[in-house]
Amino acid sequence: MLLTWIAEVAHEPLVLEPADRQAERETNTWFLSAAEGDRASLSVSQLVAAFERTATAIRGRVRGLGFSGAATFYVWHDGQAGQLRCSTGSVSPDALPFGCDYTPCTELGPVIEGFLGFLADSEPGTIARADLEEVEDDPAGTDPEPEYAPLKVWVSSVGTSP
Repeated sequence: MLLTWIAEVAHEPLVLEPADRQAERETNTWFLSAAEGDRASLSVSQLVAAFERTATAIRGRVRGLGFSGAATFYVWHDGQAGQLRCSTGSVSPDALPFGCDYTPCTELGPVIEGFLGFLADSEPGTIARADLEEVEDDPAGTDPEPEYAPLKVWVSSVGTSP
């Protein structure tokens, strides 16, 4: 089913309205997950190919709409929700509407691998007691904030300009 849902994204309503980014996000953003029966049969190459076909179809639709400007189709793994998410926006890859640090990338495989790894985890979001580390109290408050790796986001230009 996941491969079918990815293909359907290319035919869903598409809004490219630079003056209304919220309408773009609400209309163009999709939350995708795999049904229990799909999980064992999905491969990185299948999912990459499905998203690449979707990007190509959206690129054709954008041109068909006569939209002139930057537009990006992008895919990321939301690890907290356990979903792949994708969207299209009238922005360049370096201006995507994320509230966190992200790294635009041209290789989709690592994003998909993160998602499939999440699906393979029998207890996602849990850490085995043996893997926990002892933490000492820091009454002076000098411990630095934890650093988080930027979110990897696969980007594909679908507009008429970069």
